[in-house]
Amino acid sequence: MRRRWWLLLLALGLGALVPLVLGGASAFHGLTLIPAGWLLLMVAMMFLCWNLNAWRLRIMLADRAEGLGHGGALATVMATECALNATPGGSGAPFTLVALLRRYQVTPATATAVFAVDQITDLVVFLVLLPTVALYGLSRYLDLEGWWQLALPMVLLGLALLLCWAVANRFSDILRFTDPWLERWQVPLRRRRALARALLRFRQSMVETLRVPRRRLMALFGLCLAHWLLRYSVIYLTVLALGKHVDWVYGFFVQMMAMGAGYLTLLPGGAGGAEVAGAALLTPWLGAVSTATVLLVWRFMTFYLYLLVGGGCLLALAGREATAMLGHGER
Repeated sequence: MRRRWWLLLLALGLGALVPLVLGGASAFHGLTLIPAGWLLLMVAMMFLCWNLNAWRLRIMLADRAEGLGHGGALATVMATECALNATPGGSGAPFTLVALLRRYQVTPATATAVFAVDQITDLVVFLVLLPTVALYGLSRYLDLEGWWQLALPMVLLGLALLLCWAVANRFSDILRFTDPWLERWQVPLRRRRALARALLRFRQSMVETLRVPRRRLMALFGLCLAHWLLRYSVIYLTVLALGKHVDWVYGFFVQMMAMGAGYLTLLPGGAGGAEVAGAALLTPWLGAVSTATVLLVWRFMTFYLYLLVGGGCLLALAGREATAMLGHGER
């Protein structure tokens, strides 16, 4: 746990260092040039994104969560996305979701399956958006010889979806393939069987999550699409608020590529890599100082705000749980 806190502090430091090195103190002075109304609009957009994800969560859980209303789903989403941004590679998110959904009698297998379906929906949305957005960005702002920048993420997204399909449809073949390897690594038979049972429960829960009416699946896709369109509009709006201009599609492209680069750092929130990639793509068009200001606003809205608000929700939920346990113990 201590190492995770050090990683989070390192991520926060790197996230602030890149704009400071790029634009110096002028980057922070540039924040005063942005009207407060624009900043409030972007904060409202992030809250709308949380609400969209709360609706997604309720659609995926259907009737399997006892007493889960929109408020409870919203708090759960905020706390889970805080864990997603506060842990390396977002590794803490599924464990946080499992713990929070236990309050609504949701089994760990179901909660994990819901998280997996949520990630699969994100993959599908990006696979749909990436060709159009990236081709536009390459043709208008970048050299078309960089086509591999488009091909690589598309291949990775395709492979990830292929793996999900294999888990859902070739489960028995996967077990037959992996069991001899586990045996060779001297994993005891009891643990191999326990792992197989856990994977089977996960697969059944994932199939059950996807076995909803088609209109609900379309609603799930629509909410996911709206969430990413809103969240990935922050760079465009910030540039507009500074009195400069880049196309909305290019702002979307920059944010998508920057977050992809950030994941490679394996630091919380993709810190360091996201800022460097964003700076490389924006500086030629905005200049160093304006780019640094844009990075500060963008990362606050999509990283620091998630930590602050989500962390508050996580602490409130943990405190409520502790109070309930103490009250139950006194009885």
